[in-house]
Amino acid sequence: MAEADLVDRTRYYRREGGDVLGERFFDAAIATLDSIRRMPGAGSPGLGERCGVPGLRFRRVAGFPCGWFYFVATDHIDVVRLLADAQDLPAILAE
Repeated sequence: MAEADLVDRTRYYRREGGDVLGERFFDAAIATLDSIRRMPGAGSPGLGERCGVPGLRFRRVAGFPCGWFYFVATDHIDVVRLLADAQDLPAILAE
């Protein structure tokens, strides 16, 4: 689902602001994933807790109103969604 979210968000920014904005978003989203990989515990658990999803962490994509949601396991990181602030986060995350 996270990969589809990335494609959808990138298309949205390309449609709304052109190729340059779409590329800038994509690069920022991938850079955020890299930072999650390097420091998985740095993401905030607050949104996950408020939505009733224990262990779910959030890391914002710099410069954009959206972020990655993920779980940290002992041997891997499970990235589950890339969601925009304007979306109904509690309803989506309850799924």
